[in-house]
Amino acid sequence: MRAPRARPATAGVGLFLALIGIAGASRAPGSDLPRVVPNDNRTAAGTARGDTVVLDLVVQPAIWYPEAADGPSLTVPAFGEVGKAPSIPAPLIRVVAGTPIRASIRNALPDSTLHLIGFGTQPNTPRDTVRVAPGAAVTVTFRAGAPGTYLYRAVIGHKSDDADEERETAGGAFVVDPPGGSPPDRVFVMNIYAEQVDSGRSREALAINGRSWPHTERIAMTVGDTARWRILNNTTRPHPMHLHGFYFRIDETGTGLASRTIPAADRVLAVTEQLARWTTRTISWSPDRPGNWLFHCHLTFHVIPDARLDHRHGPDVDVRETTSINPMQHMAGLVLGMAVSPGPGAAFEPAPATRQLDLFVNEGGPRGRMPRTFSYILQRGPTEPGRDSVEIPGSLLVLTRNERTDITVHNRATEPVAIHWHGLELESWSDGVAGWSGMGTAVAPPVLPDGHFTARLSVPRAGTFIYHTHLNDIEQVTGGAIGPLLVMEPGARYDPTRDHVYIGGWAGLEDETSPGCVPPAGGPACGPRLMINGDTLGLPPIELEAGVKHRFRFINLGPAINIRYALRRDTTVVEWLPLARDGADLPMTVRIARPALQSVAVGQTWDFEVTPKPGEWILTASPGNAPITWRRRLVFR
Repeated sequence: MRAPRARPATAGVGLFLALIGIAGASRAPGSDLPRVVPNDNRTAAGTARGDTVVLDLVVQPAIWYPEAADGPSLTVPAFGEVGKAPSIPAPLIRVVAGTPIRASIRNALPDSTLHLIGFGTQPNTPRDTVRVAPGAAVTVTFRAGAPGTYLYRAVIGHKSDDADEERETAGGAFVVDPPGGSPPDRVFVMNIYAEQVDSGRSREALAINGRSWPHTERIAMTVGDTARWRILNNTTRPHPMHLHGFYFRIDETGTGLASRTIPAADRVLAVTEQLARWTTRTISWSPDRPGNWLFHCHLTFHVIPDARLDHRHGPDVDVRETTSINPMQHMAGLVLGMAVSPGPGAAFEPAPATRQLDLFVNEGGPRGRMPRTFSYILQRGPTEPGRDSVEIPGSLLVLTRNERTDITVHNRATEPVAIHWHGLELESWSDGVAGWSGMGTAVAPPVLPDGHFTARLSVPRAGTFIYHTHLNDIEQVTGGAIGPLLVMEPGARYDPTRDHVYIGGWAGLEDETSPGCVPPAGGPACGPRLMINGDTLGLPPIELEAGVKHRFRFINLGPAINIRYALRRDTTVVEWLPLARDGADLPMTVRIARPALQSVAVGQTWDFEVTPKPGEWILTASPGNAPITWRRRLVFR
């Protein structure tokens, strides 16, 4: 299984036999269909007539170039204003609460019915849909409702939005501002479209504001700027969105149809936030260090070269792209790049390190369903670890808050590597994205075979973090190139008898069609096999002290799929106290005991506290909502 692929688009939607002309729209070369323009969501659609905003929209077939302007293309359904080019995402609707709106929508698709969602006073309900037959038009009038971030979209050819096909190009942002307006912000919408090439492969376009990396917008910022971003997931898949180098604050959440401003006291800090399908978030953050940074989906399949519409498959091509020093080759898809400039006269020279560590990257042979393994091993004494030694996951790294630490990475593998220090607030040069991390033309190289690279880590926050590969992500991550990283308070010591780290990943990348795959007895079919702390079945029982506080640190660094952790006594789910997320302490207002069940998105960490009574407890893990595949017995005495 190279990657989970999208289902094919149904017949009819991708054919578009009629040629629809729109005045003012440029044509795709060799086609009479209009050409899609990427929408940066800076300009609101519609015209004002008195106190009413009038929208004149059409959904039509168009040619979309999500990558280079002269690159590969797809024929897709897209919204546009009449008289203007169609756009992806759909034209931004942005009005003040209470504004009367009159929206006319014409269905210019020759063979598909539209089901319009989001054209109504906010909040909407899933039942608030409008059906428009091919060639027909409809006009709806309503007032903008509660301030917030919403989605509007057209479901193509279905009576509901329950379809699996990924063809979410006809949708965009609907922002309702409060009276007096909102603080300055940016709006970013994710769209995905896929069409089947053959029985085993599809062509996919994954875009943010109509473009796929490396053609997405480069966002210029300056140290000290305040960024307020509205992120909208206009797709059927969840996307755990990860910011490198900084924390963001989650100010607003939404379902696409409803929007909620989070009370100031309850707002959490995060570096990875999962957006379920059709949902929205508003986040705020401010860079205090210059350099190149990334904001991207942490589903690995959405950011690797395979996510490129023009990706050419083949062993030589895949290896060359996934291990390339060029970030325009080793990444694709749902990625935004930010270039943060220093403020006038500012100097950012890191203080010298007070601690030095050496970390070795070893490559090994097959292990279970892993065709080859990758291992991060910390040197723990005067002697380097052997080249044949293997630790999966990588060695637990324990650092101390505010103790600057240099970690020299020694590459013994046969291919380049790069390590991203996930969640750490560090300098860009050490962030671990080969060919990108750094500033200007001074960018960090990959660690070549038999080479080394020193990452300078500043650790201003105690918490639970991750380190993992940022090259050849699928093969290296599923081969074991992940590890936990803890930052302790000064004077505190890591005590494994009361502080328990569980890092989840995948043991290889296979499915039930792979040769030699034998489904476990009573378990699910051979899909991705969950691996917790290097184990796929369940670690041996462990005896622990009852009546004292225990901290459980949960990490998910598989290439996809949430991990659902749970703690039970007999068959009853116990309670635990949430302490931190992504290494940041939670506000006291949300530190409330709750059932010991937590779904951890890819790229997230969660910390909980339990004071167990004597007895036998069971810690379990499962991929997504699938049956439990991993368990460990905890005996408290």
